[in-house]
Amino acid sequence: MLYLSQMIGEPVVDATGERLGTISDLAISTGEVFPRITSLAFQGPGRVPFMISWRKYVDTFDEDGITLSVDAHDIRFSYLQPDEVLLARDLMDRQIVDTQGMKVVRVNDLKLSQSGTQLRLLGAEVGVRGILRGLHPVIERAVVNVAKLFHKKVDEQLIAWNYMDLLDRDLSEVQLSVTHRRLDELHPADVADILEQLDPQQRASVFEHLDDARATEAISEMEDEYQAEFIDDLPDAKAAELIGNMDPDDAADIVRDLPYE
Repeated sequence: MLYLSQMIGEPVVDATGERLGTISDLAISTGEVFPRITSLAFQGPGRVPFMISWRKYVDTFDEDGITLSVDAHDIRFSYLQPDEVLLARDLMDRQIVDTQGMKVVRVNDLKLSQSGTQLRLLGAEVGVRGILRGLHPVIERAVVNVAKLFHKKVDEQLIAWNYMDLLDRDLSEVQLSVTHRRLDELHPADVADILEQLDPQQRASVFEHLDDARATEAISEMEDEYQAEFIDDLPDAKAAELIGNMDPDDAADIVRDLPYE
């Protein structure tokens, strides 16, 4: 998993290793359940802003920066599109309504999910860990470790994208009120990647939007360590139905890993 705060300020280099600038923002297109990053904004020499297509040019990425797939002279720059939202500019430190918990909270960080060369927005971190991470990841780890010494937990507080509504009405009405794409339009492997990075409650909420066939495919695409955990969290009847729809060998592996009381 990645967080926006970890990526901002990190280097952008081209295919030859030449440093082009530093990451200043990421843009999403808002018409999906968990929207993909569609554009990369970075600052070049002299703080000159640039924007490029994520899909066309980004090769690899992590918390240490982004490497492009082409040389600098092959890049064609772009502009923010009407259906795009800049994460740092438009979402970070904004107040939002948690439409599930029906409360107003502030976005302290944004959680991202990697699937191959795609990066998706999962949701907003609204707890103290997001604040600490924004100061520095070392501070976050130190506080978490100290809390453990006193048998306390500093939990992540994540609001999934589909439960976020901005209080900035101009931005919300124009750009965030786009109907989310149905989950069953995503590839099962993408759904599996998303499910693996959510907590059990959020996982169950996403799972409710899947038809039986897509749910079975998504579970089959999960890592082994998550499959049994996920099935065990389901009601017995639903779990039995899904296992019955799976490939017999896959089903046998999951059943073998289920806990028994």
